[in-house]
Amino acid sequence: MSRNRTPQLLVSAVLLATTGCAADDLGSLTSVAPGDHGHQGGVEVLLANGNVGTADPMINYSNAAWTLYTASYDGLTAFTKSGPEVGRHVAPDLVTEIPKPTDDGLKWTFTLRSGIRFSDGREVQPNDVKASFERMFKVHGPTTSSQFDVLAGARECLDRPETCDLSAGIAIDEATRRITFTLTEPDPELPEQLGQPLASILPADTPPADVGSDVSKLRATGPYYWASYDPTDRVVLKRNPYFRSWSPLAAPEGYPDQIVEKFGLEPTDQITAVINGQADFATDQPPPDRLNEISVEHPDQTHLDQIGHVWYWALNTRIPPFDNPKARQALNYAFDRDSAVLQAGGPGLATPTCQVLVPNIPGYRQYCPWTVDPAPDGHGPWHGADMAKARRLVAESGTAGAPVSVVSGNNRMHVAMGEYMQTLLTKLGYRATLKPMDEGLQYPFVQNSGNRVEVALADWSQDYPAPSDFLKVLTSCAAYVPNSDASPNIGGFCDPAVDDRMTEALRLANTDPERANALWAAVDRAVTDQAPWVSMYVPKWVSFVSARLGNYRFSAQFGFLPGVAWLR
Repeated sequence: MSRNRTPQLLVSAVLLATTGCAADDLGSLTSVAPGDHGHQGGVEVLLANGNVGTADPMINYSNAAWTLYTASYDGLTAFTKSGPEVGRHVAPDLVTEIPKPTDDGLKWTFTLRSGIRFSDGREVQPNDVKASFERMFKVHGPTTSSQFDVLAGARECLDRPETCDLSAGIAIDEATRRITFTLTEPDPELPEQLGQPLASILPADTPPADVGSDVSKLRATGPYYWASYDPTDRVVLKRNPYFRSWSPLAAPEGYPDQIVEKFGLEPTDQITAVINGQADFATDQPPPDRLNEISVEHPDQTHLDQIGHVWYWALNTRIPPFDNPKARQALNYAFDRDSAVLQAGGPGLATPTCQVLVPNIPGYRQYCPWTVDPAPDGHGPWHGADMAKARRLVAESGTAGAPVSVVSGNNRMHVAMGEYMQTLLTKLGYRATLKPMDEGLQYPFVQNSGNRVEVALADWSQDYPAPSDFLKVLTSCAAYVPNSDASPNIGGFCDPAVDDRMTEALRLANTDPERANALWAAVDRAVTDQAPWVSMYVPKWVSFVSARLGNYRFSAQFGFLPGVAWLR
C-alpha cells in the first residue's frame, strides 16, 4: 500500500487552543522491553478521546471499534490485512475460497475451513455461521435492513427479530462444512458485505442482545480477544491462545503481545504522549495547530492516507424545521465549506463537497448545486456560500424562530465545528443550541430518532468501495430504523422512487456495470437535491505513530491496523 508523506501539505492553521492536560497513567503500559525488528512482543498503546462504544461487533458501526475488530474477529471473507494493497481486495477468511454465485446470482456456496477455534477453544462450526446471522437480526444490526435484507427469510426476521429463523436463506451441511446463502435478488457485493465486522462469526450460544461492555460474553477467532473493557478507562486485547494463522492475507499473525486503548485524552494530548514515547498511536485526528509540528519535526512518524470518507451534518427530515425541504436547502446554501476545510487542517488535508458520494467510488461525478455561480448542470465544484439565497429560502419556508439542537462530539475540533453551525443557524433566524457529547456516545445517540436531534455531526468511511455503501446504507428508506441506536440513516430521509433506482443500479451491476455506475451518479444527484445532509468535506487521514512502531499498515475500510504493527 502506498503511503504519502507530504509535510508541505500539513499546513499550520491555528484554530483551536491547546491545553496542558497530562497524559497520566501511561508509562506502565510501555515498560515491556522492545522486540527486534519484525518480532512479536511488547504492549501497543493507542489513545483516544472517547471510548469505542459497545464491544458488540454486530452492533458497533464506528471506525473506533472497527480498528480493534480487525485484530479480533473474522467473517467468512475479509479485506486484506497484509500484502502490497492492504484493504483493497477481499480474500477468503473463515472459508476456503470465494465462490462464483449460481442460480442467476441467487445462491452462494462457501466451504468453512476446519481447525479454526474461538478464544475459548471450541472449533468454529457451520451452525455458528447460521446462528451468527440470526443473531445479527436479533440485535438489530445496522445493515440487516440495508444489506442483508436480500437473504431469504430476512423480511420475516426484520418484522420479528426475536424469533429470527434464516433456514430458508442459510443452509448448512455439517458433514461437508458447506454453507449456502440463498438470496431473493442478486447481490454482487455479498463478498464485501461478509467481510465487515458486522458479519463477524461468533459462537452459536452468544447471547442475542447487545453485550455492551461485558466482553466476557464474546469469543474471538482472530489473533487477539477482548480481555477487559472499562468505557471510562481503557480496553485491553490479549493474545488468543488458540489462534494459528490460516491466511497471511486475511488473518495474519499479530505482533504485539497486548493492544491497549486508553480513553479520555484530547487529541493534542495524544500527540504529546506519542512524541514522549508514552503511547504508540493517536486515534483521533491531530488538531490543526499540531500538524506542522509533527510533519516537520517527526516526518517518519506521520502518515497521510487517502480514504473513502465524508464529513457531514445530518438534518432530521422527520421533524421541524428540516422536514421542510426549503429549510434544508437554505442551510446548504449558507454553509461555508471553506471554513470546514480550514477546521480540518486546510486544503492539503480536505476538499469541499456538496454530495454523498466521494472520489474514487464508482459512480462518483462531482456535483454541487449549493454554491454561488453553480455550473449550469450542477456538475462543478463549490465556489462559495450564498447567504442571500439562504435567507430567502428560510423566509419562504416559514421556519424562522424554530428551536434547533446541534449535537456534536466533545473534542475541541468537533465542538468548534458545532459552534460554527450554531452561529450559522442563529444568523438564519433559528434558536440553535449546541449539545456536545462524549465521542463514544454521540453516534448512537444521534442515530436514535427518539432523541429528536435536528442537526447531527457525522462522518462516514467506506465499508468497501461501492456507491451502495454510501447511498443505500445512509439514505435509503430501509436504512432508517426508528428508535434504534443503530440506524445509520440519521436524518430519516426516505424517497421510495430513489430506492427503486438504487435497486435497479444493484441489479445492473451484475450485467452492465457502466450503466449501473451512471445510475448511481443519478441517484447521488437526486439525494443531494433533496438536501438531507450538509456535506462538508472529503478528508485525507493523518496518522501519528510512535518512533518505536514499525510495519505501519492502513486500510481504507478500517484505518490503522494495530495487530500487524510491531514494536521495535
